[in-house]
Amino acid sequence: MAADHTHTGRVHRLTQGPDWDLAPDYGPVLPAAGALAVATATIPSAVPSAAPVAIPSSGPSAAPSAVPAAGPSAAPPAGHLAGPDWQQPLDVLGTVLVPPQARPAPAALPPEPFALLPQLPQAALPAIPAMSAPLAPHSAPPQAPAARRGRRTLGLPAGLGLGRGERERERERLTAAIRTPLHRSFRIAVIGLKGGVGKTSTTLALGSVLAEIRADKVVAVDANPDTGTLSKRVHRETGATVHDMLAAEATITGYMDVRRFTSLTPSGLEVLANDSDPAIANSFSGEHYRRLVDLLARQYPIILADCGTGLLHSSMRAVLDLADQLVITATTSIDGASSADATLEWLYTNGYGSLAQRSVTLISSVRSSGRTIRVEELVAHFENRCRGVVVLPFDEHLALGGEFDPAKLRPKTRRAYLDLTALVAEGMHFAPPAAGPHAAAALH
Repeated sequence: MAADHTHTGRVHRLTQGPDWDLAPDYGPVLPAAGALAVATATIPSAVPSAAPVAIPSSGPSAAPSAVPAAGPSAAPPAGHLAGPDWQQPLDVLGTVLVPPQARPAPAALPPEPFALLPQLPQAALPAIPAMSAPLAPHSAPPQAPAARRGRRTLGLPAGLGLGRGERERERERLTAAIRTPLHRSFRIAVIGLKGGVGKTSTTLALGSVLAEIRADKVVAVDANPDTGTLSKRVHRETGATVHDMLAAEATITGYMDVRRFTSLTPSGLEVLANDSDPAIANSFSGEHYRRLVDLLARQYPIILADCGTGLLHSSMRAVLDLADQLVITATTSIDGASSADATLEWLYTNGYGSLAQRSVTLISSVRSSGRTIRVEELVAHFENRCRGVVVLPFDEHLALGGEFDPAKLRPKTRRAYLDLTALVAEGMHFAPPAAGPHAAAALH
């Protein structure tokens, strides 16, 4: 199959193929190779009739019940929506795929920059494969190798060389995408309705790759009002928190005034912690986050937010209002996948449809004694709900949850994060200009 040189609709299958990785280029920063084209796939004009979908029962001995799909000659059920005909198939997560014409209109969709990502009608979406049997546990991924020693980088481990050729050209393409020029501060939010699905690890890895390859100042903010773990995953240089920075807001005039509140990681990523006291952390409101972003945007080209699980908290609403790009975290476990699906559904039905449409989903493989969903089925599901999907292989270093050290990640894990970063960076082309009283300041 010919290589797909765009990340739109692209699925990164990292559990197959040779165990190789791409190293960041530490030479002179090259300009980005122009705007990346958004590929539009040829879509069939109609979706074939869906096969019966078997829904696994929660009981140990219950047989799966088949839900027959409506055929072309079936009479429309009561309450059938007016307008173009559409079916209501259930996918592997049991989600009814609601067509765009049946969804509530978002409150305010961004203007012309997002015309490059038209929302396809439901009839044009490829059919999601039906499950013929209840989900069954899969064999655990192979044991992660011992931690490598060498440079603390998300590129290749020391001693592994790359020749000129296909892999080198691919590295150059990903690097050019990650180095997409910015004219104002770009805001990325890593979100999910469930804890323990890799939001903090994703924030640290994504920020580390951006800081290394772009050579920009990048900051990650603990925006979790429920006492997040972002600052516990790095070596802290200061005990200062977001509340201390806001208290000193009137005295902050330059980068060094901000730097005394952050902790610098070996990759160049800076981390701004929240308070460890739950009562104080929970007082971090939406207005606090807006003031904080206004301060940081004057000094940092890229701001990442490591979010909590409560989408209705005022700080979370502010994160979504100011975000240019979302990363939705999911896992191959049933609850981890369902929570990511619920997150996207909430976004589509609460005025953030355009933000959900251009979001990226990261599916992390897990070792579980319970039932899991096949990666291929999850990919097929989330491909139709967001701009792109990346699969992250199981990694023992991430599973331990200790201090984040890029040198201890497996090569395939580092490659997955590199792919994720390039896919996120392509969204920089679609970022609308800042506006409003709390808009992030333009870069100087």
